[in-house]
Amino acid sequence: MSLKAGIVGLPNVGKSTLFNAITKQNILAANYPFATIDPNVGIVNVPDKRIDVLNEMYSPERLIPTSFEFTDIAGLVKGASKGEGLGNKFLSHIRETDAICEVVRCFDNPDIIHVEGACDPIRDIEIINLELSIADLETINNRLDKVKKKAIMSKDKDGILEVEILEKAKNALEKNIPLRMVEFTDEEKQIIKPFCFLTIKPIIYLANVSEDNYNDENPYFNQVYDYAIKEGSKAIKISAKLECDLVDYTEEEKQEMFDMLGIEKSGLDELIQVTYEILGLRTFFTVGKDEVRAWTFKNGMNAKECAGVIHSDFEKGFIRAEVISYDDLISCGSETKVKEAGKFRLEGKDYLMQDGDICHFRFNV
Repeated sequence: MSLKAGIVGLPNVGKSTLFNAITKQNILAANYPFATIDPNVGIVNVPDKRIDVLNEMYSPERLIPTSFEFTDIAGLVKGASKGEGLGNKFLSHIRETDAICEVVRCFDNPDIIHVEGACDPIRDIEIINLELSIADLETINNRLDKVKKKAIMSKDKDGILEVEILEKAKNALEKNIPLRMVEFTDEEKQIIKPFCFLTIKPIIYLANVSEDNYNDENPYFNQVYDYAIKEGSKAIKISAKLECDLVDYTEEEKQEMFDMLGIEKSGLDELIQVTYEILGLRTFFTVGKDEVRAWTFKNGMNAKECAGVIHSDFEKGFIRAEVISYDDLISCGSETKVKEAGKFRLEGKDYLMQDGDICHFRFNV
């Protein structure tokens, strides 16, 4: 299951520096607008201590954690929806992502240019969000121009329903309400899904603070946090510079540095985990001497659908799933003892998979 998050923001807010830290890639991070023109893509592993425990238990030939794709999208500016700063090209890159990570500058530094003149995180957020809304409105208006008159004249039920839903979305956007804050029924969500609206994507605000005063009271971060809470989104404090400086450290050295600075958790780990969670993602495992592997699935998927995550043949010929809970495996100590305790389960196609399930799928095609 390929999942993507787009890293967006105004120029010079720390996007590329953050991306360097996330993916350990040395891409251009320059002190001028549009240093990033084509999107940079990096694959990162989702931190999960469970797969490390399973690795020690089974000593497999291969260990494959679940992963996530981050795309560094060039800096947006005011007027992006109208093509300013190569805006339309950048917006098209965002449409391809599942979630948006919006980097917001929350530090003052006269040596780093700010395209709007000075640090003001809420203004910056609203510039980006307005451009996304304008782009969605343009998509809606173009579609309504094509289908509204025809749907009304022909009295086509599907066409009329589409028009009603698009007008519902349009009314919200015109009131400065992003579509992620609008309640849509499951049927409505299916109808608007092909439009890949930008403001319907879940968003995480990344408050990029200075590494020198990471733990100090930061009024800029407080503003971002309050803004995120009001719209039901997430806000994470992160120092892109600090995280980038620690890229080559071992995990033990990083933890020592975090302890020294009084930081409980890496901002990068929190970003990856929160991104994973807001998309409603979960993890199941397959284990054995040849391979221990983590697989991503969406909350609410059944056993048959999760079998298809591994291979389409597994789903087509699904017979049953042999399931052990990770917690049961750890508490019992081995698969044999899990069976002796009566906690080994055979589940059918409609079983709703749970985070941490360890599965072996039986199938026949």
